[in-house]
Amino acid sequence: MNPKNSTHHIVIIGGGPGGYEAALAGRQLGAQVTLIERQGVGGAAVLTDVVPSKTLIATATAAEEIRSASALGIQVGGKDAEVSVDLASVNKRLLDLAASQSKQMSETLTQAGVRIINGTGKLDGNHAVIVEVDGKESERLEAKTIVLAVGARPRTLPSAQPDGERILTWTQLYDLKQLPEHMIVVGSGVTGAEFASAYLSLGCKVTLVSSRDFVLPGEDLDAAALLEDVFRRRGMNILKKTRADKVEATSTGVKVFLQDGKVIEGSHALMAVGSIPNTENLGLEEAGVSVAASGHVIANRVARTSRANVYAVGDCTDFYPLASVASMQGRTAVFHTMGDVAVPTQKRNIASNVFTSPEIASVGWSETEIQEGLVKGEIQKIILTTNPRAKMQGIQDGFIKLFASTGSRTVIGGVVVGPSASELIYPIAIAVENRLTVDELAATYTVYPSITGAIADAARALHDTNLD
Repeated sequence: MNPKNSTHHIVIIGGGPGGYEAALAGRQLGAQVTLIERQGVGGAAVLTDVVPSKTLIATATAAEEIRSASALGIQVGGKDAEVSVDLASVNKRLLDLAASQSKQMSETLTQAGVRIINGTGKLDGNHAVIVEVDGKESERLEAKTIVLAVGARPRTLPSAQPDGERILTWTQLYDLKQLPEHMIVVGSGVTGAEFASAYLSLGCKVTLVSSRDFVLPGEDLDAAALLEDVFRRRGMNILKKTRADKVEATSTGVKVFLQDGKVIEGSHALMAVGSIPNTENLGLEEAGVSVAASGHVIANRVARTSRANVYAVGDCTDFYPLASVASMQGRTAVFHTMGDVAVPTQKRNIASNVFTSPEIASVGWSETEIQEGLVKGEIQKIILTTNPRAKMQGIQDGFIKLFASTGSRTVIGGVVVGPSASELIYPIAIAVENRLTVDELAATYTVYPSITGAIADAARALHDTNLD
């Protein structure tokens, strides 16, 4: 700890990944740190979003692997054995895991010397925070730096109000005691696609309602097309280019009224139609903190807002809504305010992952951007069924794409589709971050057999034999 910084008081509103990392960074640099969190350390990301959802997805992946084990010559419980899922036990486990993770994070902060207040915070100008506990004003904290890490919540529609029983947001799924007979997922973005994939793997009948031309409209087109194909082969009903006008709960299930006049019926409906930042009633306007029309706090690449000493990180900002980005923003914000080395966040260097089955991971420039001429690049695609390790594991669907800058052959992006894509994207992300050439990437040894070998194969294929 640095004693000279002990008078620098950092007040953080929100204890999700961004607030948590900001608190640890502040203590590491010797600041006095107070963290205000209303749910529990870890925030929605740990308690109701990322941790429980990815735990559910891990369980669903295990169920899918058991079902497909016969392709490897393994019979589980007889030839026609069905995989039985006890959803009540699954949900209890994931909520227990989330609570345990939150407790561990709280203990880590306490050991580091962070003061944790269980309550809510509101700006009183740009150098003070009013704390409320149980709805009553508790104290006023003077702060040299304020970090906003208040996150976001599921967006709801007036014509499809969640009731927590039949019409659900993703935070309400974990109260279900039995596996839905027919889950209708409204929304085909990342959240909708992930839960549709998970419940399909758990054994549900699933209908996915998409207003767009493709599932996952923001992802690589080849990846989205492959995922749609996998979904349909596994029995999912995908309705594209149509919107849900209204969702009603009935005595036995739900009715979803589509814009084209059709009505589909199921046992449950999951509304995955985006999120809303938790920025209302924070005193932002009075403090002079600029906010976008959407309610997101406007922050620059070091997480600084329009007020020099107020920073904003995570899903409440107009940046990238990823837990990993929130964590990086939290550290960057504190490094910047404390005068340490703060590297501005580069959107192009951010690796992201969609936890469907198969997973889709990406980093850097996209193939669409290359084709549109926004950047000059070469593309190499390796189908995973040609990879020895993928063959051994029985992987039927997936590919690796690598993008290299024309001329310099610097790695500028990539896409991985397949099991554990979230892990496999890392070497490509390192190459993008450090501006490695395809030759440098190809010269790095890979294990044989391994799926990472396909990354090296793509890099070798991008070698320009015409270079001097």
